[in-house]
Amino acid sequence: MAPLRLLQPKSRPLPPLWCGLSLPLATASPPPAARTALPARRKRPQLSPSAAQTDVVPRELGGGRGRKPGHSREAGQSGAGRPCAVWRSLVSPACRQLLPLPVRSHHVLRPRPPCRRRSPPQLQHLGPGYLGPEQLPDCLKGCDVVVIPAGVPRKPGMTRDDLFNTNASIVATLTAACAQHCPEAMICVISNPVNSTIPIATEVFKKHGAYNPNKIFGVTTLDIVRANTFIAELKGLDPARVNVPVIGGHAGKTIIPLISQCTPKVDLPQDQLTAVTGRIQEAGTEVVKAKAGAGSATLSMAYAGARFVFSLVDAMNGKEGVVECSFVKSQEADCAYFSTPLLLGKKGIEKNLGIGKISPFEEKMIAEAIPELKASIKKGEEFVKNMK
Repeated sequence: MAPLRLLQPKSRPLPPLWCGLSLPLATASPPPAARTALPARRKRPQLSPSAAQTDVVPRELGGGRGRKPGHSREAGQSGAGRPCAVWRSLVSPACRQLLPLPVRSHHVLRPRPPCRRRSPPQLQHLGPGYLGPEQLPDCLKGCDVVVIPAGVPRKPGMTRDDLFNTNASIVATLTAACAQHCPEAMICVISNPVNSTIPIATEVFKKHGAYNPNKIFGVTTLDIVRANTFIAELKGLDPARVNVPVIGGHAGKTIIPLISQCTPKVDLPQDQLTAVTGRIQEAGTEVVKAKAGAGSATLSMAYAGARFVFSLVDAMNGKEGVVECSFVKSQEADCAYFSTPLLLGKKGIEKNLGIGKISPFEEKMIAEAIPELKASIKKGEEFVKNMK
C-alpha cells in the first residue's frame, strides 16, 4: 500500500505552522529489528483508562512544563511530542515508516532511541522525513491517507471556533496540496473547529476538481472515546467494552451522544443522563482548564486519531464490518454535514448508517444543534469563497 501522511499539530514551543509526522503503510510487517523486545526496565505507574482516554489528569499527561522523570523527550516535552510518542506506541504492523514534516524547516523532529516508557523498540522504519512547505509535494505524492491535526490548541476561555482564523488557513493550504499531489487519498481532518474545517476541505477539493465525498473525514472519535469512558465509570464497566455512538458535530452542544444506543444497554435517570451528556460535550473545555494554559487535549487526541486511522486502514485493506463515527457530507439531518456511524470500506465510506432510533431527549439535542452546525458550515464555505 502507498504511504499514509500525518500532518502533525503545533507543539507549545514551536511556531504556529507545524505540520509534523507522516506514516507510510505497507502490506508487509515492519523489519524484524522493529519487533525485537525492549530490555527490562523499571516499572512506572499506569494511567487509569479514564485518565489515559480523557486527558483529565494534567500532571500524568504532561500538562506541566518540561519533561517529567522517566519521560522521553517526545513523551513529555511538548504538545507535538506527546502525540508523537502515542503514535509510536500504537504503531500498527501495517506501518512501515514514520516521517516528520515540520513547516518551519529549522524545527526538525528526528528519530530517537526507544522511549523509556511503553514505546516500541527503536523503529528502524522511522525515516528522515521532509522539511518545510517546499517539500510538501514530495511528502504527499502517492499517499493513500493523509491525517491533518495541524493548528493551534485552545487556551482557557477559548472555544474551538476561536481557533478558526489560524487553523482555517492551515487546513486550506494543506488540503489544496493534497488535492494537487494525492487527489485520491483519504483525508482525515482533526484540526479544530472540525465543524468548519471539513467544509473548507470539501470546497478546496471542489475547486481543484478532485472532490470525493466518500474520502473526506472529520475525526470526532475523541467524543466517542470520552463517552465510552464516562458511561463505563458511571456503570462500573470496562471502557473497552462500551460503545456509545456520538453524532452531530465536534463542538459543545453539537456533540450528541446517543446513550439510548449504548452497547451494552444502560439505564440512567434523567438527572444523571443530563449531567453525563453535558460532561461529554464539555470534556475538551475541562481539559483546557485543567492544563491552565499549557495546551489542550494531546494524548487523548492522539489515541482517538490513531483509533480512527487504523480503523480506516483496516477497512482499506479489506477488513469487513469496520464502523466509526465521523463528521462528513451527509443527508441524514437538516444540514449539509453531520456525524453519524459510517461503514468503512476500501474506497472510504461504504455506507452511512444514519442516526437510527433515538430518544426524545436526543431528538431535542439534534434540533438545538442544527442552527449552530449550519452557521459553522457556512463560515467554512465562505472562507474558501473569499480566499485569494
